Amino acid sequence: MRLENTGIEDSIVDVKPLDHLMGKHAFIRGGQWDYERVTYDYKIGSKEKNITYYIRILGYAVEGDVDRGNAVIKLTTPLLGKHYYPHGVEYGEQENFPENLVERATNLVSKVKEEIDIYKK
Repeated sequence: MRLENTGIEDSIVDVKPLDHLMGKHAFIRGGQWDYERVTYDYKIGSKEKNITYYIRILGYAVEGDVDRGNAVIKLTTPLLGKHYYPHGVEYGEQENFPENLVERATNLVSKVKEEIDIYKK
């Protein structure tokens, strides 16, 4: 599910302060090898058996190189996903997410967005 109108989409920020503030809010950058993209995930546990939710914030380099640490990142619309063990994460609109979970996810992204505004280019 796309978390629309959070204000974070289209934000442009240097990768180093972005990594710092995302970590400060418990968003972990994926360790995949990529020169042009970043992925930050926030894990939300669930009482449902074998279900975990994730907030994912994606971005891509508009200049520089992520690996070298000199990238300038443009963020995209955050996603809320549901992990089904052992199959993987689904982000589709056909997924049903509890209203309180959507509200929590939106609030978490809003807090990150407030700090990103300090570093926006």
